[in-house]
Amino acid sequence: LSFQDHVCELLNTIDACQVFFDITVNFDLTKNYLDLVVTYTNLMMLLSRIEERKAIIGLYNYAHEMTHGSSDREYPRLGQMIVDYENPLKKMMEEFVPHGKSLSDALLSLQMVYPRRNLSADQWRNAQLLSLISAPSTMLNPAQSDTMPCEYLSLDAMEKWIVFGFILCHGVLNSDQAALSLWKLALQSSTCLCLFRDEVFHIHKSAEDLFINIRGYNKRVNDIKECKEQALSQAGLMHRERRKFLRSALKELATVLSDQPGLLGPKALFVFMALSFARDEIIWLLRHADNIQKKSTDDFIDKHIAELIFYMEELRAHVRKYGPVMQRYYVQYLSGFDAVVLNELVQNLSVCPEDESIIMSSFVNTMTSLSVKQVEDGDVFDFRGMRLDWFRLQAYTSVSKASLGIADHRELGKMMNTIIFHTKMVDSLVEMLVETSDLSIFCFYSRAFEKMFQQCLELPSQSRHSISFPLLCTHFMSCTHELCPEERHHIGDRSLSLCNMFLDEMAKQARNLITDICTEQCTLSDQLLPKHCAKTISQAVNKKSKKQMGKKGEPEREKPGVESMRKNRLLVTNLDKLHTALSELCFSINYVPNMVIWEHTFTPREYLTSHLEIRFTKSIVGMTMYNQATQEIAKPSELLTSVRAYMTVLQSIENYVQIDITRVFNNVLLQQTQHLDSHGEPTITSLYTNWYLETLLRQVSNGHIAYFPAMKAFVNLPTENELTFNAEEYSDISEMRSLSELLGPYGMKFLSESLMWHISSQVAELKKLVVDNVEILTQMRTSFDKPEHMASLFKKLSSVDSVLKRMTIIGVILSFRSLAQEALRDVLSCHIPFLVSSVEDFKDHIPRETDMKVAMNVYELSSAAGLPCEIDPALVVALSSQKSGHCNNIHCLAKAINQIAAALFTIHKGSIEDRLKEFLALASSSLLKIGQETDKTTTRNRESVYLLLDMIVQESPFLTMDLLESCFPYVLLRNAYHAVYKQSVSSSA
Repeated sequence: LSFQDHVCELLNTIDACQVFFDITVNFDLTKNYLDLVVTYTNLMMLLSRIEERKAIIGLYNYAHEMTHGSSDREYPRLGQMIVDYENPLKKMMEEFVPHGKSLSDALLSLQMVYPRRNLSADQWRNAQLLSLISAPSTMLNPAQSDTMPCEYLSLDAMEKWIVFGFILCHGVLNSDQAALSLWKLALQSSTCLCLFRDEVFHIHKSAEDLFINIRGYNKRVNDIKECKEQALSQAGLMHRERRKFLRSALKELATVLSDQPGLLGPKALFVFMALSFARDEIIWLLRHADNIQKKSTDDFIDKHIAELIFYMEELRAHVRKYGPVMQRYYVQYLSGFDAVVLNELVQNLSVCPEDESIIMSSFVNTMTSLSVKQVEDGDVFDFRGMRLDWFRLQAYTSVSKASLGIADHRELGKMMNTIIFHTKMVDSLVEMLVETSDLSIFCFYSRAFEKMFQQCLELPSQSRHSISFPLLCTHFMSCTHELCPEERHHIGDRSLSLCNMFLDEMAKQARNLITDICTEQCTLSDQLLPKHCAKTISQAVNKKSKKQMGKKGEPEREKPGVESMRKNRLLVTNLDKLHTALSELCFSINYVPNMVIWEHTFTPREYLTSHLEIRFTKSIVGMTMYNQATQEIAKPSELLTSVRAYMTVLQSIENYVQIDITRVFNNVLLQQTQHLDSHGEPTITSLYTNWYLETLLRQVSNGHIAYFPAMKAFVNLPTENELTFNAEEYSDISEMRSLSELLGPYGMKFLSESLMWHISSQVAELKKLVVDNVEILTQMRTSFDKPEHMASLFKKLSSVDSVLKRMTIIGVILSFRSLAQEALRDVLSCHIPFLVSSVEDFKDHIPRETDMKVAMNVYELSSAAGLPCEIDPALVVALSSQKSGHCNNIHCLAKAINQIAAALFTIHKGSIEDRLKEFLALASSSLLKIGQETDKTTTRNRESVYLLLDMIVQESPFLTMDLLESCFPYVLLRNAYHAVYKQSVSSSA
């Protein structure tokens, strides 16, 4: 109500003063007058659209009564206004009758500006609009115009002025042909106008409803109907062609300016014209696409809109980046040219009152005092006072009784408009960008905004411009207003959520493309695996032996690499398409290092990095192809090949985006060396550890698999129930090396710890058996020189077979661990040879007298590098935690006895060497006693047991052959080897 009073008072004052309006002369005064009229009209129309407005003001008055004890004194007027403005335009048409002359004069001044702006794309193209290279000879000349501020004036704003203005002063449409032409041209360009944000005004229907009830306006009603048909049939096509032209024009402009940013000085006007034109077309499309009034929607769907927005953002970035270049140019322009020309104009004025003279002199002095040094020193310029003085001067000189009438001195007005534009190039570049290219309106068209983004991602040629959508979110805060601070949080949150969603979707799309490429590359790498060469070798052999294949023989298999042989350049493979799409999308992700939205910084590349980490983690685990039900798992060598192919593709991403892919590798692969990853999910370390322990080694214990030291592998034994896997393909030296490559030292340490846990459980059972037989064992220890007594004691021992079985299991586990450790040592020797050799040298030169704690630290370091140690630190740790036992793998017993003895005597702080000598004496005595026996049961496998004793000595770092020969004749060993060999030959025969 107060606003209405002030508007009415101001409009009456303007009419009384008979103010002269011409947008080409007193631009600021005319523009603000027309904005005032349109804002007032929009406000009244929005008020009439509030459905519960009467109830709201009634509640307000009731609350006022409760608070202050009386009604608001303005309440009757407010209520009357609500009633009067039920049909706001009809009421305002009556209200504006006295203001018709001023309003029509201001509107008619647009006849030189609006038709020139509202041209078709063909006319723009013929005029080579916005082109810097169409006339190379004038490229360095400053872009000039008599109507500088009108060149980048919003077309949307002008259409609102014309449509609403001529509705309010409709009488002039019947009397002035120029007014009618303007009106009809505006009606043909659009079907709806923006009232406020996403609230629109349907032009033709509302105008028709108003004019149909006015006598003598049938002709105007027919005009409206004709214009509506024209708008529905032609406007969409016209605007689509404009957008098409602007895409190429802005691309050319951005390309030239990126190469020659110095042209931003003389051609700044072109930049802001381009931004304004593009902004108008985008807003028109957004508004009309949401309010389609025709069946065909093709003209309102633009899949290339992202490209236009992208070039706008590129121009905006150039202006922000090279602002000092523009400042330097226009500071010199103002002081060296504008000040001189304005001074001459002032001097030639026939009449110049004192106040006007003072203001103009201050303009000249301000511009003359400028220097390039101020720009170089980083001084902050502020010409707001000068622009406000010019606004005042326009008001002084536009009234009818002014001594110095601006209507008679148009050159002065045009020159000052040009100067004002130049000052804005020095101190208000950011404000100019907001004025000409603000697209914060997208904040209120979220659904259309997201739809445009999805269309952009779906079209490969447009995905390189998808970054324009997150960049648009930086505009949103410019639509907030200091009079409504509550909105800042709501709009800020919306801008953050939309930007986050867009960047996340872009990263997901890139991740999916990379995953598809990785899948293709893994397939190609798989073709090179050794297992696929069998058919090729077979075919080669068959050709050599001239074996003829039948008519329906197998077709010749394509060799790896055939996919790279192209018959012509037009042949495009799926991989080509994926790489093209990825390069386009990565260009967008890499376009800006970061963007700031509502004091939050977004880094697009980090979105891609995080998505790649998650996908790489899932892919590695997925490529193991572990099936818990069938206990199937990929061979380590095959998984390693796939992982390397995957990593090669990821490494190539650095060619597209500036991301640290090594960081991704470190984060993912290091997590895979642990039992669980950062999300608590199982890793390849846990999967392979479980498989080797629960599947392979369990089958060894069941007698289906045997360990062959000569082959350094576990091998399947012929049994009734064939195993689903070939043990050799998972445990030979190449597979163990691949496993070490995948798991790394950390993962292999976890594998060792898991193996040791199983050993410790077996030792715990052995301890129970020892406790059960402790008295007999004590007697045997002191009676090893009494063969008869030893034989009787031995028969009293219980669970002898259980001890043998458990010690064999321990030996099998330790044999597997030795394979794993050897593979780890080989891998580390390739990756870090100098470090491994240093650790090895350190281990080999520990003095015997070194404190055991120090020695154990060295052994632990050595074990982590895969080096064999006299005392196994992992086994020591596993056993110390207990504070409370040839296809049969019997040859593994030697390793078990040595490792267990070393670990146990280390824990219990005994002399390992002395205890093992004692064991050797007991064992040799017992074996010599067996040699004198004649009972077949007692002497069964006697020679094999002799060889086992020899293996124990060979495995042990504490026992020597000299020591063995002193208590056990070597001739028995030689005969035993001969006997075992003869037996193996005969059994194989």
